[in-house]
Amino acid sequence: MAGNSQRKGAIKKTGKGNPTAGSGGRVRRGLEGRGPTPKAKDRPYHQAHKAAKRAEREKSTRPKRRTTSDAEWAAGRNSVVELLQAGVPVAAIYVAEGAERDGRMREAFKLAAEQGLTLLEVTRNEMDRMTGGAVHQGLAARLPAYEYAHADDLLERAADAKEPALVVALDSVTDPRNLGAVVRSAAGFGAHGVLIPERRAAGMTASAWKTSAGAAARIPVAQAVNLVRQLKAYKEAGLMVVGLAADGDVSLPDLDLGDGPLVLVVGSESAGLSRLVTETCDQLVSIPMAGKLESLNAGVAASVALYAVARSRA
Repeated sequence: MAGNSQRKGAIKKTGKGNPTAGSGGRVRRGLEGRGPTPKAKDRPYHQAHKAAKRAEREKSTRPKRRTTSDAEWAAGRNSVVELLQAGVPVAAIYVAEGAERDGRMREAFKLAAEQGLTLLEVTRNEMDRMTGGAVHQGLAARLPAYEYAHADDLLERAADAKEPALVVALDSVTDPRNLGAVVRSAAGFGAHGVLIPERRAAGMTASAWKTSAGAAARIPVAQAVNLVRQLKAYKEAGLMVVGLAADGDVSLPDLDLGDGPLVLVVGSESAGLSRLVTETCDQLVSIPMAGKLESLNAGVAASVALYAVARSRA
């Protein structure tokens, strides 16, 4: 018994495997001097820390957001020929097997060859599937996805040209042909870009491209997640926001803001400017009309207003 007690005492001295000198004591000694546990946002591998770092990066550098619409199809011989004639970017031309080679088809082949485009032959069933069942007449064109600019890129474009910024903003314009007409006028009268809402508005579809007569390749179109918020951001950057409205406070010939940094806002075809956009505008301008015609469509109204602005800047 005495011998056993002595052996137990020896084991006590080493501390190895004994509860009284076990891991708890060593852990406590190891923590001495380390201070309180760091907060989650201060731990390098914690999600809260990573989120805080991302927020800091977003504050220090403006994100160059690019949103891209889906690739689109144009179906039908006349549609394809008109796109090619207008200089609309086309990724490839598709021809259905056994399609009759008439004058329009040969014209499409000729234009495609001049522009270095690929001609691909597919079955009629495959073309039906690709074009969503449209009346394609054996000929279809695939347009590449459109890459939208960031709203701030339009201001940078003006700064690079050493000109007062001129941006055309569309408030819920849903007809792509009107969008295309505005893009064409904006390019022709020296605007630095067109701003459209991301939702509930026309995008750069094949129809918009065609109506722009190729101008969409020369002037950027940007999307805004929230149009009112972006207009306020432009105001903070020093631009005046002028909206076109039938009951405007100022008639277009009397507009005296045209020679400075300007956002020209054009309303939708049916409802005009929305309430929040109207409240955001620094000034509402009307286009004088003769007779009983109450308003112009968005494309024509933008053209008239841009002409007046261009004259004030000449």
